[in-house]
Amino acid sequence: MKLEHLAILSAIACTALALTGIALGDTGQGAASPIFGVKLPDGYRKWSLVAPAQEAPPLDELRAVLGNNLAMKAYQESMLPFPDGTVLVKLAWQHIQSPEFPPASIPGAATTVQVMVKDSKKYASTGGWGFGRFIDGKPADETQHKTCFACHQARVQNHDFVFTRFAP
Repeated sequence: MKLEHLAILSAIACTALALTGIALGDTGQGAASPIFGVKLPDGYRKWSLVAPAQEAPPLDELRAVLGNNLAMKAYQESMLPFPDGTVLVKLAWQHIQSPEFPPASIPGAATTVQVMVKDSKKYASTGGWGFGRFIDGKPADETQHKTCFACHQARVQNHDFVFTRFAP
C-alpha cells in the first residue's frame, strides 16, 4: 500500500472516530458476548489509534483498531506475546467512495465493533484471548463468535493471534 493511501486511511479513520461515536456506542455497560463474556470497554472511543485498515470485498469495510494504554505500550516496544490486560477494539464501517473526491474513501454506516481481551488464564484455551463482536452496541450471536479464534489461530498464531500491526 502506498504511503499516500495509508495517510488517507489514517485521516479517514480519525475523522470517522470523531463522527460516529453514537452509532458505535461507547459503554462498558450492557450485555456480554456469548462464549467469552467480553463487553464493550468503558471509554474505548478515546483510546489511541493502533492502525487503520481497509478490508477487501466481500466485506469492503474501512476499519480502525484502537488499543488501551497497555496495548499501545506493547506495540511501541514490540512486545510479544501481548501482556495480560491488553485490549484491542476494531471499529468497522461500510466503505463508500467520496462524492467530493472520487479517489478517496469515506466511512459509511457502522457495521461492527470487535473486541479482543488478553487474559492468559481466563482464556487459556483460545491463546489467552477473549473475543467480542457487537452490532449496534449488542453482542452478535454465538455462531459469529465461534469463528473468531479459529480464524486468528489459522492465520496469526505466530503474532500472538493478533492481525493488526502498529502504524507508527
